[in-house]
Amino acid sequence: MVRNARRCSLAAAFTLLLVVQVSQKSAFAQEGTDWVTKFPREPVHDSAWPGGKKVAVSFALFVEEFGFGQGPVLRPDLAARNPDLVNEAFRQYAIGWGNLRVGRVFKELDVPLSIVLNAAFPVAHPSIWKEFRAAQPGAPIIAHGMNNSNDILPLGRGLAEQRAYIRRTLDLIASTTGARPTGWSSPSVYSNGDTMQAMAAEGIVYNIDQMDSDFISRLKTPDGALVLLPYPTVTVDMGQFLARMKSPAEVEALWLDYVGELAAEARAEPGREATTVVIGLHPFVVGTPDGAAAMRRVLLRLKQDAAIWLTDTEAILKEVARK
Repeated sequence: MVRNARRCSLAAAFTLLLVVQVSQKSAFAQEGTDWVTKFPREPVHDSAWPGGKKVAVSFALFVEEFGFGQGPVLRPDLAARNPDLVNEAFRQYAIGWGNLRVGRVFKELDVPLSIVLNAAFPVAHPSIWKEFRAAQPGAPIIAHGMNNSNDILPLGRGLAEQRAYIRRTLDLIASTTGARPTGWSSPSVYSNGDTMQAMAAEGIVYNIDQMDSDFISRLKTPDGALVLLPYPTVTVDMGQFLARMKSPAEVEALWLDYVGELAAEARAEPGREATTVVIGLHPFVVGTPDGAAAMRRVLLRLKQDAAIWLTDTEAILKEVARK
């Protein structure tokens, strides 16, 4: 009996230790020093979103420019061809047809959309941009660098060069779209501490490079604070589609499970803080007819869940500002 009691006592102590360790690790992801930039980082506490909803979901479409012969490759076995008609067609279909189809689906279902824009896109494809923007006139624009191939962030070349690159990106987007972004997404999610400080210095107030949390946090750089919106690695459709060869229907199931579980956790623990997820969309995946069909099913399902707030990134920022 005594031996059993000791075993129970030791088991309880061990369990308590694990709980403390998990809590400390969870807190570390949100509070203290950011593990990449080494800048101070603190959680932003939200008990609920508008209407008492517990999960904020923002779909962000990446409208990108690559240039001929550059960009994502569907068929690596054909990439050595010159010209590489198959992979080039894969890219061109997404640019000319996929972006427009995604814009229409979100408009038809009256679901907010955020636009992650390479500054070079409206210049390279003015008619496509005009038609797309007509379908999504109020969607906030998140700056995504100049392009996604040969004009990306000058990492390792100092703060001044990164500031100049970000300023050049913002100036070009403002001149072609009439809107100067306050959000930033680094091309290929490839940034460093200088990038974060540079974007704060150039007037950026939020960023979607954060991939390690379900909760919003605030990064304190020497040139100002940045709100970090969660952009989880596993929910990005492009990585699932190209790197892991998941079909749009499989990505659909992943999204529904991911967001649905966040909602289920909130229902199980009504006192827990509200969560946020920005889900990256690419026209190569959800801009095809089958991809759009999967996207439509996802949006219709999520609209039925009372715990989920389908919104855009700037609406989230406005709520954060009220806290």
